[in-house]
Amino acid sequence: MSIFVRQRRGGSVGVAWHQQPRCAVAFVVALLACSGQVAPSATGPAGVRQPLTAAISPAEPDDAADKPKPMVTDSSRVTAGGVRYIAPAGWTLVVQGALIVLTAQDGDSHVAIVESNATEPDTAVAEAWALYRRTSPPPLKLAIDLRGSEGWARLRRYSYELSPNEQRGLVVTARHRTNAWVVSIQDASSATLGKRSAQFRLIEESLRPASHEQESFAGKQATLLDAARLRKLDELVELGLEVLAVPGAAMAIVQRDGVVHARGYGVRQLGQRAPVDASTLFPIASNTKALTTLLLAQLVDEGKLRWDELVAEAYPGFRLGDVATTVATRMEHLVCACTGLPRKDLEYQFEFGRITPQMEIGALAQMQPTTKFGETYQYSNQLAAAAGFIAGHVTAPGRNMRESYVEAVQARIFNPLGMKLSTFDTARALRGNHAAPHGLDIDAKMAAVDMAMNYDVVGPLLPAGGAWSSASELIQYVRLELARGVTSTGQRIVSERNLLRRRHSNVRVSEFRTYGMGLDIEDRYGITSIGHGGSLYGYRSQMRWLPEHGVGIVILTNADTGGQLMSVVYRFLLDLLFDGRSEAVEDLHAAARAERESVSKERPRLAVPAADRAVAALAARYEHPSLGAIDVRRVGAATRFDFGEWASDVASRTNDDGTSSLVTLSGGFNFVMGTADGRRTLTLREAQAEYVFVEAG
Repeated sequence: MSIFVRQRRGGSVGVAWHQQPRCAVAFVVALLACSGQVAPSATGPAGVRQPLTAAISPAEPDDAADKPKPMVTDSSRVTAGGVRYIAPAGWTLVVQGALIVLTAQDGDSHVAIVESNATEPDTAVAEAWALYRRTSPPPLKLAIDLRGSEGWARLRRYSYELSPNEQRGLVVTARHRTNAWVVSIQDASSATLGKRSAQFRLIEESLRPASHEQESFAGKQATLLDAARLRKLDELVELGLEVLAVPGAAMAIVQRDGVVHARGYGVRQLGQRAPVDASTLFPIASNTKALTTLLLAQLVDEGKLRWDELVAEAYPGFRLGDVATTVATRMEHLVCACTGLPRKDLEYQFEFGRITPQMEIGALAQMQPTTKFGETYQYSNQLAAAAGFIAGHVTAPGRNMRESYVEAVQARIFNPLGMKLSTFDTARALRGNHAAPHGLDIDAKMAAVDMAMNYDVVGPLLPAGGAWSSASELIQYVRLELARGVTSTGQRIVSERNLLRRRHSNVRVSEFRTYGMGLDIEDRYGITSIGHGGSLYGYRSQMRWLPEHGVGIVILTNADTGGQLMSVVYRFLLDLLFDGRSEAVEDLHAAARAERESVSKERPRLAVPAADRAVAALAARYEHPSLGAIDVRRVGAATRFDFGEWASDVASRTNDDGTSSLVTLSGGFNFVMGTADGRRTLTLREAQAEYVFVEAG
């Protein structure tokens, strides 16, 4: 039995350092004109990151008028009670006395903000809901107390029972300051939340007392990380492994062009003694995207590609489902998360065995944009993978694109950086010193994860997430970034101009974070940091560097809960560097408590093994044209769904609307049982997509 709660795999928004919602912004970037055609990219001196064209407008007080007000830009607002928030561009704002409602462009999703003088959060939430809906909310699923931050003394978050067929999400947060509560209600359709998660994140993250002065390290010089400070970091990582039940981790740090720390913690696999060390291989998942864009930068240096080159010119077989988007897409856009194409990972999760690079690129022709080009951040593993395969095609036309991509990264990046163990060969990695994947099981206990669930990413989507590396080797890549393209041996392998071009902001991810090309840029605490994150089933990884201070860090973990550990460790590193106010231990315990409570709360709703009544209603086989087949098998008392490439036992669940679901114990995929045209069906949903498996025969 492995992970239960379904984790969405991805990069920097998926695995955030500051506990942003996973799954992560309405705003048109400088690349685009109103017509949707591509305008010339902003250019400037090498090393100067170009700002986003649509900056956040100055703070403006809310008024009591109930006339809808469209937001032309991301706009800073201040409530009557002195609470600041950002209203995203394209959204509509309505103020009705104590009730503020922000409505997304799609019209079916809202964020409501209510200030209350209630003494307790539950009362404040009840008052807010009555103003917003004037009806009873759905049944409460879980209320969790979180640690106060950003000027809030207390935080309490509420989640509610919603049936899968409702295709909605509802999260309520109560924030306390002085003698008042501020309640935010995030009420969204699954589709809108899927494509506008960054905009929802922008609103929620920006909510803070207007009088609150954020901590800033601006103007400070980074302190030398001596033995005493590094020992404190070690102690925090070791505590984090214990508190978050992470089996193992590896960390490396560079400062002033030298690696000052590289070591492992814990074990490679639960139940075994083999320790993690600085050379232990982990899949680095979406950190691979940075390697892919570095390869692109090298090809631009050589004149083999241009950042503004039409993708269809570089690879004539390239097509997107929308003609306007196809002709607007340049090479730089494949890795900018700004094209408007939705995230669709399930085709690869369930049917990846025979997919070739040509098939992966060809499948893009079936994808339609769900937002305007450049309007909002939408992460795409498929586009990033296409970028890597096209790079392989450019380096060796006519050859297998996967092989040529791998060989190019090996020759142009791994070899010059001395990354001798780093590889794209998963079989090779698994034969040697590697960390095995883990996640919380159905009972919130750490357990092994089936590595086969990751083979879609390390296989057909390889340039988007398929590299393996160690802390001691990946830190060499971070050193290259800090040295602006020069290796530790003095070899320049990429021009400074094109290395830094990847850091130009293309689209907003959250209040302080934007996305460039396979890299995210964060301007928080008065400093700039660059990096990316990685997330696979059973693994979390992150690399981050501070260009102005010559400091970088790599953290690799072999558990889903490693995301919380990385967030806390990075923040503690900043505390050590800039004498910040450390709350790391409190953050660790709060993160662990929230994780356990969230998983444990779902347990009573699930029957394991699956209930006989639900199993008896299943067909023996179901089929879907793009996701393949599901063979239903009995293994002892358990019921197993066999997808071909991988398999999982299932639990049964009775939903509040009377429907029944089968939930895979690996991955937490929720299949809703039903019928259509007299045949049994299983419906699986992913944000903006719905897949109906139909009884075979």
